[in-house]
Formats: sequence, structure tokens, C-alpha cells
Amino acid sequence: MKTVVVTTSPGFGKVGCVPQRIQEHDWEFIRCTDTTRPDGGVADHIERMEFLVVGLIPATAAVIGNAPRLRAVLKHGVGVDNIDVPAATARGIPVFNTPGANANAVAELALGSMLSLARRIPMMHQVVVGGAWQRHIGTEVEGKTLGVVGLGNIGKTLARKARALGMKVVATELYPDAAFVREHGIELLGLDALLAQADYVSLHVFGGKDNAHLIGAAELARMKPTAYLMNFARGEVVDLDALTAALQSDRLMGAAIDAYVAEPPDRSHPIFVHPRVVFTPHCGADTTESVERMGLMTIADIDTVLAGDRSPRVLNPEIYATPQRG
Repeated sequence: MKTVVVTTSPGFGKVGCVPQRIQEHDWEFIRCTDTTRPDGGVADHIERMEFLVVGLIPATAAVIGNAPRLRAVLKHGVGVDNIDVPAATARGIPVFNTPGANANAVAELALGSMLSLARRIPMMHQVVVGGAWQRHIGTEVEGKTLGVVGLGNIGKTLARKARALGMKVVATELYPDAAFVREHGIELLGLDALLAQADYVSLHVFGGKDNAHLIGAAELARMKPTAYLMNFARGEVVDLDALTAALQSDRLMGAAIDAYVAEPPDRSHPIFVHPRVVFTPHCGADTTESVERMGLMTIADIDTVLAGDRSPRVLNPEIYATPQRG
């Protein structure tokens, strides 16, 4: 009998050598990405599903609890805020993600967004294709200060690139890599001090209730009026209403947004007509190289579970201390 692998990720199994690797495994591979259904269509296969590879569609307690043959839940990405890890742990089911696989991709998009803001590239493009010839004096990033909120794999990769461009880097991180901080000359600060100093603030923290509105009106008020905010984390991390108010009153120079509370977002929100904001459709991890790395790591972890072994990427290792429950 074939192993049944269900995915709610639109990208898993489509890029690089990953489709061939899946074909070689001879799995029954099912894609459930129907956005009109809360579970993407997983319910149609839940009785037989052995592995669930998660995209942005949540893996809820109900999905996990009603899958009698489920052996592992795997995130095709890094953030697992849309996976009910406690529900999986209660059943003795391992949860995996792909740490570091998308770090370079997201860092490069953050860097590109920063340069786009500094030189108003999207606006200048529209000026030229619209038939006008309006030049704009921008700024250089060299010599500016980048504030990295969340110095994990993505934050560290961005910090290295920013330092190579001649930027000063300050960061806030609950569990900093002391050796990395020393090696790259990064100054660790509290969030308030970082916001006050940085010319660009780039967010790379997990979502969820603990970080909801991490950046709100009070935090935005601490930033320089010439500064830019960039959100490559999750939509709920930034209070969009407060950000809009700060931009409209010129208390903030601009912003770049890649993550939204609802996706696709409600474009009737006034921020979507602001000329100093750069928008991308939650595509930070969307490079051929990144998606291939995530896919290969996911396949490797499925193979590990099938072999009865443990992967170092398991997020709930405590399951191995107790027998699995149905």
C-alpha cells in the first residue's frame, strides 16, 4: 500500500528536483489547496492521510485529531503558528519545519525592499511608464542603521548582507547568538532603543498572540520620522491602522509589507493607496532555490519517520518520551 502524503502547500512538490524525488518515492501524493474550504479539502482524505505537509492553510486540532493514520505534520516553511502543535503532541505525532531553508530568500527580499524604499523605485517606475519625467532625490543605505527585530536565521542572514553594504546593524533578540553578534559587530538593544535609533526596521519574529501588535502606535511614535518599517514576519505583528496613521501624518517615511492578517488582504484599507508603501504578496520565501530546499528537507523528514528514526528538526521531541495515543 502506498504512503499517503497530503499537502496544503501550493509550492511543495513543484520546483527543482523535488517533483522527481516525490515520483521516485511512489507515494500517493494529494494536493489540497481549495481556498474556499477552511482545510483546503483535507477532510476528503483525512481517513487515509499519513503525512500532512502544511502551507498557509491551518492544521487545526480538529484536522489532527480526526486523522487516525496521521504519522507526522510537516511545515513547508518555518513559521508553525498555523499548526496546533499541542494537539499533535497530545497524540504523540511529531511536527517538523524547515529552519534556515528560506533565510536567504527572505533576507534578499528585505534587502530589495529597503533599496526600493530608499530610491522610491516602484513610484519612479510608474512615473516613467505613465509618460512623466519626474526625478526624485532618494537616499543611500550605506551608513544608515538597520534594526533587525528577531535575529534568527533570516535576521542573521539579512544582518550579514546589510553589514556588507556598509550599514550599522542593531538587533533585538530573546536568545541571541553571542558569537554571531561579536563576529559581525551587531549591537543588541531593547525594542524601544532599537526603534529610536534605526533608519530601517525589519521584522523577523514569529506570529501568534504573543507578538500581536508588537508594533503599534506607541512603538511607531518612537521611530524617526525619516525611518522605514518593513514587515516580513506575520500580518498581526503590525497594527495596520496605526501604521497608516503614522504615514498619513508624516510621522514615518515609509513601509514595506509582505505579510497580512488576511491573505489576500482587504485592499479597501487606506494603506493600499499610500504612495510610500511597497507591497508584496507574502512571497519572501518564493525563490526556486528556497522552495527546493524546503521540499528536500520535508521529504527527508518523511523518510526519517518512515524509517522509525528521529530528525533533528522535530519541534516537539517530548513525544518520544511517551507512547503514542490514538
